[in-house]
Amino acid sequence: MLGATTSLEVQTPEGVSFRLPIASPFSRCLAMAIDFAVILALTVLLFQILSILGNMLTHIPVIGRVVSDLSSGLLIILQFLIGIGYGIACEWLLRGQTVGKRMMKLRVIDERGLTLRFSQVAIRNLFRLLDILPSTFYLLGGISCFLTKRCQRLGDIAAGTLVVREVPVRPPALESLAQSRSNSFSRHPHLEARLRQNTSPTEARIALDALIRRDELAAEPRLTVFSRLAGHFREIVSFPEEDTIGLSDEQYVRNVVDSLFRRAGG
Repeated sequence: MLGATTSLEVQTPEGVSFRLPIASPFSRCLAMAIDFAVILALTVLLFQILSILGNMLTHIPVIGRVVSDLSSGLLIILQFLIGIGYGIACEWLLRGQTVGKRMMKLRVIDERGLTLRFSQVAIRNLFRLLDILPSTFYLLGGISCFLTKRCQRLGDIAAGTLVVREVPVRPPALESLAQSRSNSFSRHPHLEARLRQNTSPTEARIALDALIRRDELAAEPRLTVFSRLAGHFREIVSFPEEDTIGLSDEQYVRNVVDSLFRRAGG
């Protein structure tokens, strides 16, 4: 791939950034081969069912002639619907994955790191009709993957998507994040309970990610991130002044994360 990039960097509004490795053409080809096998199996199964129904209907004179005249055109339409509909249905219902992508640990995402929309899923799959040209060898799609920096086929470019590899996430070592043996917030279990109740999973994850990636941030952005996070959590629950005085914004967030995760699990 010419001048290819190997990862996508996404930055949240809170200033926390993370990288997603971009899938290689080889892994995408393997996933495509698996999906082709699934589509072929579904096509054969559906054709067998239609063949049985057709044989049953041919014994009825008028309906039999109609079925015979429409059978060839109907099969072409069904083959198209299975080939395109499989990708759309799987990638939408499985959040960017097909059977092949799941087995190869790949996922389709928005190229800006935003939530994948149904319109993007539909566009990238409809463009397969162009990507597979000439014939069914995916020549145009393959050339596009090798020439684009982020290994995007024509459908990805049109839909604003790309395919990334899923990286296993290790459970965070909360004890090492706390950096202290005691959490002053633990003196107020009713306030900790209110904090957990009023904090969404997304907010909790953002705070945890900020602590995990603190060393990746420069000094000034790090101060800004923890200042905003601490201010946000102070608005959710107000702990007594004697337990917060002298705490830096970062230590305040550490106490919050400790209360949300480790203590929430007992």
